[in-house]
Amino acid sequence: MLFNSLEFILAFLPISFLVYFWLNQKRLIVAGKSWLVLASLVFYAWWNVQYLPLILISILVNFAVGNALARRVSGVSRGPLKPEWVLAAGIAFNLGLLGYYKYADFFLSNLGRLVDAPPDPLGIVLPLAISFFTFTQIAYLVDSYRGKAKEYDLLNYALFVTFFPHLIAGPVVHHGEIMPQFAAVANLARRYRNVLLGLMLFSVGLAKKVLIADTFAVWATAGFDQAETLNFFEAWVTSLSYTFQIYFDFSGYTDMALGAALLFNIRMPFNFNSPYRATNIQDFWRRWHITLSRFLRDYLYIPLGGSRRGGGRMLTNLLVTFVLGGLWHGATWMFVLWGGLHGAAMVIHRLWQRVGLRMSPLLAWLLTFNFINLTWVFFRAQTLDDALKVLRGMSGLDAIGSLGPRFESWTGLMDSRFEVGLALLAALALVLLRRNSNALLLSGARPGFAAAVGYGLLAAVSLLGLMASKYSEFIYFNF
Repeated sequence: MLFNSLEFILAFLPISFLVYFWLNQKRLIVAGKSWLVLASLVFYAWWNVQYLPLILISILVNFAVGNALARRVSGVSRGPLKPEWVLAAGIAFNLGLLGYYKYADFFLSNLGRLVDAPPDPLGIVLPLAISFFTFTQIAYLVDSYRGKAKEYDLLNYALFVTFFPHLIAGPVVHHGEIMPQFAAVANLARRYRNVLLGLMLFSVGLAKKVLIADTFAVWATAGFDQAETLNFFEAWVTSLSYTFQIYFDFSGYTDMALGAALLFNIRMPFNFNSPYRATNIQDFWRRWHITLSRFLRDYLYIPLGGSRRGGGRMLTNLLVTFVLGGLWHGATWMFVLWGGLHGAAMVIHRLWQRVGLRMSPLLAWLLTFNFINLTWVFFRAQTLDDALKVLRGMSGLDAIGSLGPRFESWTGLMDSRFEVGLALLAALALVLLRRNSNALLLSGARPGFAAAVGYGLLAAVSLLGLMASKYSEFIYFNF
């Protein structure tokens, strides 16, 4: 079920909220947790009920492994298997599940090309959110092995994994970040300040998605998927449109996820912090999908050796981490290429730091933003030819012409080059000049009556826009 669907906004979310706190008010705490788990499973199965057994099996297996790890590490129980063997088995199960459903067809097709005998595709449909609930549970197993997490209650564990605000596209959470909040007595009752802040943050996210991201999506799709060639202006409009589409799409999703969780008195970790303000690639990844970056650092880069085994090994570890991070986004060579480019940029950045060279902040931002815009082309394009089509236009290798009627016929919305430029400049101003919405609303400030009315009007306009349009999926729902 999509956050930007009328079913979610007008039915699922309010019903889940009202029943949960009604049960808590009656002191039916276990029933309240059970209701949230049931609601979250309905939320998950809404897309395709046939994959409901998959997430249930994953939860049961990981709970058993995590339970065994916690008992062995704490000395409660002993057995012939060492904790590290149990951990390895648990991680292998999760990666095997992810590998089969997400990468089996990809590896088989590439193997077939090598031996000149392409196999018949398995036709596997990617289960919703498998990357996210797999990473969440791997983090839990490692935390259990390290003695940082103990969960002996299956219901609590199921709530940790399935809690719907983070289930589909993150944040990738740790057990210790949200389960103590569910256990806090003060969080069992409605807290109206949290309800107000949650609704305001959710409204901002909905507006970002419906009014901004989905508008830019039309222009990005026209350039990437519909045009056979692009001139200079068309190519830049195409690339920048996707750059702003994915920004407001993911920023909007993050706001809606954190806002929905806050209705239930749960504060999830920030996952987005104005990444287009970054002045280097390392800074970008500290701001973009923060919890995924944290996971890759803690459970891939550092186990590979991090920076502990010399400069050359560190640079290799960085490159490997980003290539695998790119592959995590999808089983195509375009994602691998995108990850490799970011890995190479991180290597260059580290070498630049070692040399001790300096650059003006404005030039550093300009280079970083344009690099990100350039690499999003590979992230968005379906094939290398599609990416090269956009890049040729951006470089001016194709004709430099006016936008003309051809471009207008793609969008059906833009009447002039002036309006195109104005929309892009407005988006740039928003990402650079406005404070990030989740940081603003969750900073402890008390919103006044006028602010609440303003956010209410924003929500109303967004709902009208949603009803008038064919809403799209969030980009990260596909990963």
